[in-house]
Parts: sequence; structure tokens; C-alpha cells
Amino acid sequence: MTHNFSAGPAMLPAPVLKKAQKELLDWQGRGVSVMEISHRSPAYIAMAEQAEQDLRDLMSIPDNYAVLFMHGGGRSQFSAVPQNIAGADATVDYLDTGNWSQIAEKEAAKYVARVNRVASVTDSEQGKMIPPQASWNLTPGAAYLHYCPNETVDGIALHEIPEVSAPLVADMSSVILAESLDVSKFGVIYAGAQKNIGPSGFAVVIVRRDLLATQQNSVCTVMNYQVQDTEKSMYNTPNTFAWYLAGEVFKWIKAEGGVQVMQARNHAKAKLLYECIDNNPFYKNQIHPQNRSIMNVPFQLLKPELDNEFLKQAEQRGLMALKGHRFVGGMRASMYNAMPLEGTRALVDFMTEFARTHK
Repeated sequence: MTHNFSAGPAMLPAPVLKKAQKELLDWQGRGVSVMEISHRSPAYIAMAEQAEQDLRDLMSIPDNYAVLFMHGGGRSQFSAVPQNIAGADATVDYLDTGNWSQIAEKEAAKYVARVNRVASVTDSEQGKMIPPQASWNLTPGAAYLHYCPNETVDGIALHEIPEVSAPLVADMSSVILAESLDVSKFGVIYAGAQKNIGPSGFAVVIVRRDLLATQQNSVCTVMNYQVQDTEKSMYNTPNTFAWYLAGEVFKWIKAEGGVQVMQARNHAKAKLLYECIDNNPFYKNQIHPQNRSIMNVPFQLLKPELDNEFLKQAEQRGLMALKGHRFVGGMRASMYNAMPLEGTRALVDFMTEFARTHK
């Protein structure tokens, strides 16, 4: 059996893929694919509305928040956020927790007067860590504070929600629907779909409606939150197949027991893998325990010269996409909602055997 540990595009739940395969040529008995009908037809609109309601149910999204289904994946929101909720003369705060935070910060600098980096990851004896909030250099009157709760490249995470007076913006591309969350603490939550929602090139944005009227005059209309809210995410033709698949994923999570069940499973997978790494000197994780990611677990071999052999044998065992990000090297196991516990067990069994035979 194959287990796909890709960081993204990531594996989708098998039941969702099987249903999509079955319905590909004949959706709802209509004799056509969901990709072939008008996005403004009653059938498609009903599907889209159900997908939004299921997401609202799963995340307990308050009524004063808009839910938008948008183009461009997570990266598109790096520019959409400052243009939609900050004036051109504004100062915005960014917490630097890794690669994606830095890219988002660089993009925001194109659209506002000043980007202030409140803190960055530091090194400690126990590994890389995020400084405590008490040490952050926050800007009084900032238009917002942006952070990425889970950085997929280094496998570093901030598990506490920051307490700030400015609207809180979170890039939750890799953790949305993976853990329970109080949406009301955020001004904007956005997520690229290709990890826990659906296929790549699609994004979900959850935005508090009082922030919708603050966009800059020059914001691209397709990326204008207020326009997309008014038009129910159909100002232009949406990615109809991705929206359909996202809706099927939401149904699957509901059927499995909801986000709390996903959270319990994800923590169990992470615990199993980190115990293997910590208890075997052949492997090492370089992140401080308090900031270890639940979703993305990077690790290095004691003998880096064995990296290629490790990957080769892993693939022979059906353990795919374990190569670490090119910026970090080593290995990385990404275990989003669709990864079953059996996949993590198979990886741990292989790692234990590989270490034993390559000491």
C-alpha cells in the first residue's frame, strides 16, 4: 500500500477520490461532469452553498464572518490581505516564523507604507524556537498582525493564538481543519487548499465582515473581498471542480466525526513519529519541542550520506515524498488529515529497521 507524505499538493481522502472518480462523467445522475455545468445553475449553487455551510459547521464560523472560495491558492492572499484590510499608508506587523512568513512579508511591502517584523525564529540549545510574545516588537495602531501558525518547510509551529489589539491574520494553509479553533479571535483566516481541503490553485478566506470596507482603491477586483462576498465568490467563474472536491472533503470530515476527531488523530500520528525520532540516535529533529509542528515533521539522519538510500528504500516500501525541502534537506513527513495512522506506523517501522541495519 502507498502512503503519500507530500507536503503539498498532498493526499486527499481515499473515499473522496473514489466518489469523484465515480461521479466524474455523471454528476448527480445528470449525465455530465460537475466541471461541465454552469456555476450559476441551481444544482451547482446548491452544492456550493452546502460546501460553505459544512465548513461553517466544522469550524463554528460566526455569522459576522464571510466565507470566500477564491483563486490562486495561499500565495494569492499574500497580496490580497494587505490590499483588502490595510490602507496604502498603513503599518502592518508580521511575525517571521519561516519561509512562508518571509514571502508574505515581502509581498505586503509592495502595498503598504511600512512592514514591521515583530520577531523571528531564534536558535536555542533545544532547537529553533519562536520567541515568546512578551518580547515581540508590536506596532501600536498596526492595521493587522500576520502570522503563519505552521511553517511547512522547517516544521515549526506556534500553538498559541497571539493576543493582540490589531486584527489577527493567519495563513492556515497547512493546519486548517486539523485542530479546533476559535475563529472569533481572528480578523482573517486564509488557506491554500492543497493540504487539508482539496486540489491546488484554490483558496478559502474567512474574513470578519467589518473589515470588508477597508480595501485599497487599486485592489484587483477578482481579489476584492467585499466584491467576492457580495457575489458569493462568483464574481468570475470559480474553479468549479476544486470547489466540488472541497465540499466532498468537508462532508468526509463531518462523517468522520469533525475537526476534534481530526485533531486527535493528528496528535497521535505526530506523537508516534516524534517518539521514534527522539528515542533513536540515528535520527534528529532540530525544532524546540514547544514549537514542533503536528503536520510536518522534518528529521535528519545521523549519516546524511545515506539520505538517498533511505529515500530509495522508503519508496520501495510505498512510503512516498519523504525528501525534505530543498532549503533544509534531510527528510520531512507531512501528515495532514487524510494520512491514516497506519501510514505513520508504516513509516516508523521502516525508520526503526533502517536505523538498525545502517548503524
